[in-house]
Amino acid sequence: MRSPLAAAGLTAALALAACSGPAPEPAFVPAKATSAPAATPTPAATPSPAASPSAAALRHVFPVLGKSSYGRTHHDYQATDIMAPCGATVVAAIDGVVLETSTVDLYDPKTDDGALRGGKSVSLLGDDGARYYGSHFSAIDAKIKAGVRVKAGQPLGKVGRTGLASACHLHFGISPECTRTGDWWIRRGVIWPWRYLDAWRKNTPKSPVPELQTWQNKNGCSTNPPKGA
Repeated sequence: MRSPLAAAGLTAALALAACSGPAPEPAFVPAKATSAPAATPTPAATPSPAASPSAAALRHVFPVLGKSSYGRTHHDYQATDIMAPCGATVVAAIDGVVLETSTVDLYDPKTDDGALRGGKSVSLLGDDGARYYGSHFSAIDAKIKAGVRVKAGQPLGKVGRTGLASACHLHFGISPECTRTGDWWIRRGVIWPWRYLDAWRKNTPKSPVPELQTWQNKNGCSTNPPKGA
């Protein structure tokens, strides 16, 4: 049985609760508005080899028909020299559009202009967004001109040794799209092609686009050739 004191205390507590009602919820106080920091201007983005969802599924073919060989190294920068007989047929490695061609060998060893070392050459923008470059041709097919669309396996020309070359071979380089034309120091190649050539020779799909994206994110697209290029 409760004592009179306890009963009185309980009655008082209940009365206080009834009078005060439920505790009010805290009022919503809007956060103080602050102005966003001024954006720091950034240089205009350069084009990148944007891969479409089907880029990895695009068909690649080995760029030289018939017997050939190549190594895993190259002087000065990342590219592959595919050694093949003079006159062997060079074909497009992928569906795409011709960006530029050099149909006349203007290389002069006395001046050693880097832009002309490739002799006769073809640059192709693949449908995957990557740029494929071949040089030292002995001849380029008359149909291959800037703006012309080509299919994987379509003949581009013949293996030769024009430009700075002592033996017949196809210099093969892979690079980002960047400025598309004129940037010969990028066009000549920025990643090692041999791992892709290994796959294409076996008719195994392998896209260079992810590696090119990584390279471009790190290096960008320079607008001037590096010293000593």
